[in-house]
Amino acid sequence: MESEQVKRHSGRNRRKLFVIGFAVLLIVVVVIAIICGVTAQNNSHSFRNVVMERCEEYLQKNSHVTRNNDCKIIWAAFEQAYIGKDPCDVSPEAYDPLIRSVKQDAVCNSMLFWSKTKQMAHAFTAKRNCLVTLEDTLLGFMSDGLTWCSKNKSKETFTTGCPGWSDCQNNPVRSFWLKASINFAATACGNVSVMLNGSLETPFSNSSIFGSVEVKNLDPNKVKGLTVLLVTKDTDVTTCRHPSFPNLQTSLNPNIPYNCREVPYSRVEGCISDPEIPCRSCL
Repeated sequence: MESEQVKRHSGRNRRKLFVIGFAVLLIVVVVIAIICGVTAQNNSHSFRNVVMERCEEYLQKNSHVTRNNDCKIIWAAFEQAYIGKDPCDVSPEAYDPLIRSVKQDAVCNSMLFWSKTKQMAHAFTAKRNCLVTLEDTLLGFMSDGLTWCSKNKSKETFTTGCPGWSDCQNNPVRSFWLKASINFAATACGNVSVMLNGSLETPFSNSSIFGSVEVKNLDPNKVKGLTVLLVTKDTDVTTCRHPSFPNLQTSLNPNIPYNCREVPYSRVEGCISDPEIPCRSCL
């Protein structure tokens, strides 16, 4: 009899432990789910805030653009391009509504493209207003350096765990910059320039954004000429006669005149540090 009571008591203890263990596990799962949900919401709000703040900052500093643009409308168009979609299934065309929502005229004779010279190009345009890169426009300024994606049927924006540039072709960031680059090139007008790196073995690459997208979308009805600014250091041997440049000329519409000049790195640095030097003397 005593043995049976011990067995029943032991059985009840095991059931209690099982129930308690299951309850603890359930609580842990719920807490993790809540934390993940809150984190996702925070990521969404944080990303939106960054984009909105950049948009508003740009409009404040560029009053001539302000009257035609609404940051809330621009954000809504931005978000709809990728939200709720597989992060490897966001095409460049998904950003068409965003491109249409941003109203900003091209600055003729001032548009600067770049390839493997981002830091120098932006250091120059940050000090000078005679040239404008894509990242100096409202569209580029809002998004430069950011990472974003969503998931199938999700309403959230994620800034981590997103595919890298080469992980899949139609990821949100890559598609955005492809579309923005196409638009920047297609609206270019007057004489335009591209800053290339003379320290590289091959300064022009057909696979770069400039080589594969931008140069091919320059409109000969609007662009009067393309000038390559080959930035070189004293130890560089690359010149405007480099064998990669005929490939550039082949990609360029034959009705757009081509020119190339070598620009000393030290001269560009000097113009960045001394704003008194006229722009025409820099590049």
